[in-house]
Amino acid sequence: MTTFTIHTENKEQVNALKAFMKALKIKFEVGKEETPYNPAFVAKITESRNEIKAGKGISMTAKDIDNLWK
Repeated sequence: MTTFTIHTENKEQVNALKAFMKALKIKFEVGKEETPYNPAFVAKITESRNEIKAGKGISMTAKDIDNLWK
């Protein structure tokens, strides 16, 4: 048995490879999608986005920020 490592760049390539392997009746496994971000960092960003959606934040313009320091 031979193992290949393939580095896809987008979902279109992933889907094409899956279809190709299935057509040739080749057994394959799809690994986890790798991310360069720390999962704890991603969780904090997701939580913050959800808080903004829930109305738990404020919006400021550049002028507001300038006045904040005065």
